[in-house]
Amino acid sequence: MAAPLLEIRNLQKRFLVKKSFKEADRVYLKAVDGVDLIMQKGETVDLVGESGCGKSTLGRTILKLHSVSGGQIFYNGTEITNYSVDQMMPYRKKMQLIFQDPFASLNPRKTVFQSVRSPLDIAGDLDREQKRQKVIQMLDVVGMGEKYLNKYPHEMSGGQRQRIVIARALINNPELVVCDEPVSALDVSVRSQVLNLIKDLQEQMNLAYLFISHDLSVVQYICDKVAVMYLGKIVEIADKQDLFAHPLHPYTKALLSAIPVPDIHRKKEEIILEGEVPSPLHPPKGCRFHTRCPYATERCSQETPQLQDVDGKRKVACLRYQEIND
Repeated sequence: MAAPLLEIRNLQKRFLVKKSFKEADRVYLKAVDGVDLIMQKGETVDLVGESGCGKSTLGRTILKLHSVSGGQIFYNGTEITNYSVDQMMPYRKKMQLIFQDPFASLNPRKTVFQSVRSPLDIAGDLDREQKRQKVIQMLDVVGMGEKYLNKYPHEMSGGQRQRIVIARALINNPELVVCDEPVSALDVSVRSQVLNLIKDLQEQMNLAYLFISHDLSVVQYICDKVAVMYLGKIVEIADKQDLFAHPLHPYTKALLSAIPVPDIHRKKEEIILEGEVPSPLHPPKGCRFHTRCPYATERCSQETPQLQDVDGKRKVACLRYQEIND
């Protein structure tokens, strides 16, 4: 059986927030704390969770834009966890990132042509005219065209800027694209256009997306599989249909209950989580969700649940998932 496109095992990313000569006195923020995930070619996996749970950090760590604090990253069966900057260069063409804020991710002093061409300059395998033609071709693919070549970011709308960012990310024909909330900074009127473009490009180029979002309506539209993240850990992974129809983890149930229903005659019970999200500087012992979970027992505060297979189709990290779903 062919190796998956991406596999991460027990991946960790910690940020040092208090320095000390003694290791025991140092304080770390555990942004990603032991994540396992597998992605196949052409698949869309959506990463959801509250703000601050570590979604964006996980995406950047997978791309090795952050150093890895622990665990392993495999790409097409090859471990790249400890690869140097030079060793990663061939993989940069295959692994790309679409940023959340298109205006902040574009250099205001560079034209559209210069911004979209920059990955080709780094790759260094095309001459000047070939680069120009490829940029024009890519702009046509994202619905822009040659007339935008000499424009600057401030001369375009938010949706147009995001199309430029997408063109720049895809110009080297990657296999894996991390989409870090790519439509959250856009007006509602243009979100559907950009989402449709992202889906169409996936079919055309056989792309795999790690799609980071907190908007569950977007998740339901674009993804194949959903991974739910809470305080640096994955608490549930399932196919889209299974997760939306029958969530197993209490946190997933609460997230889905918050989705607005466009029907004033239909009443929906919303699960209100009490308390604040614990600090990743000092996460609680046992299950990290137990301080807010309506089903928590003493065992939940002592024992850390591991992701376990359920019927061979999904995974959940909850000590009581069978009891609360009977």
